Amino acid sequence: MITSGNPVPQFTTINQKEETINSSDWNSGKYVLYFYPKDDTPGCTKEACNLRDNYDALLAAGYTIYGISPDKAAKHQKFIDKYDLPFDLLVDEDHAIAEQFGVWVEKSMYGRKYMGIARSTFIIENGTITEVIEKVKVSEHAAQILA
Repeated sequence: MITSGNPVPQFTTINQKEETINSSDWNSGKYVLYFYPKDDTPGCTKEACNLRDNYDALLAAGYTIYGISPDKAAKHQKFIDKYDLPFDLLVDEDHAIAEQFGVWVEKSMYGRKYMGIARSTFIIENGTITEVIEKVKVSEHAAQILA
């Protein structure tokens, strides 16, 4: 996994509206990039809604928020519409971006091993990762970012 002090990996993807997003645009400003497994699942919904409910405080602290998962743009848009999310969700269908950040990992459930997203958050300032949150508390995520 990428650690604080490293530059943001360069990538290009799309958001829920199929607009192009380039990480090279993040060379100035403060950003939160949070990786989550799947739209509209209990933990991911709690996490997104916690960020939504604390969005004004995150904006006041200067952060632009981006979520990213392997879901397609249309599924992201449904998730945003269902929960009135005020931030963009990015597409990583082939998990190439997750691999760049080191969050595409082997997981295990009921003894079955599979590859998936390790829920993680990267705080970025002026193109550099300033903090990595590996133990995300979905109901307290905004507080973890603002701490």
